[in-house]
Amino acid sequence: MKPFIVLLLALVAVVVGASTFIGLGAYNVAADDPHWPMTYRLMETVRGRSISTRAVDIAVPPLDDGALIRAGAGNYDAMCVGCHLSPGAPNTELSLGLYPPPPTWSELGAVDPREAFWVIKHGVKMSGMPAWGKSMDDRYIWGMVALLQQFPRMTKARYYQLVSTSGGHDHGGGESMPHNPATIPGMGGMDPASDAATGSSIELIDDPMTEAASGAAGEGPKPAHDHRHEH
Repeated sequence: MKPFIVLLLALVAVVVGASTFIGLGAYNVAADDPHWPMTYRLMETVRGRSISTRAVDIAVPPLDDGALIRAGAGNYDAMCVGCHLSPGAPNTELSLGLYPPPPTWSELGAVDPREAFWVIKHGVKMSGMPAWGKSMDDRYIWGMVALLQQFPRMTKARYYQLVSTSGGHDHGGGESMPHNPATIPGMGGMDPASDAATGSSIELIDDPMTEAASGAAGEGPKPAHDHRHEH
């Protein structure tokens, strides 16, 4: 009977200690405060085993079709480069700010295609990786996987060639930002291939909050948003 009581008391102590730790907010959830090495290794192991277990029975279609690879390039360039980058591209605000850090394009080229498909479709909790399967059919996801398989031999020139000859951001509906400017009122004269090759087309805008504050002080509006996007 005594061992049972000791075990029960130990269990109660663990529950009380954990509740106190959580209740006091002692754990720092900030993305710029890395996990302990042991915690990180544990999470990596749990994530890896979870993905591999669920992806093992996925049937992989042929991934060497040129049209499939180009379709994947268009969608990857629109949906993935902000975090995973592309050949020759520098780090972005997203890739630097996310934690755990997202794998780069070169690392993605070494991922098993079944696991790559599963992750793209279902996402990964608490990692910043979305479940693209909520807006993409499987055939478009396989296009992305086909592109990833090309990454070990990919050059910057080849990547931009694939993107510029693709259909752009097109996965059968639900695209939040159409790649083809011709589909956006007032933007029909823009060249998507040229835009992809030269970088971001984002224009700087005035900060309305700064303008309001300047107006209240009797001054004219001043553009204060000088956070330039030059990638």
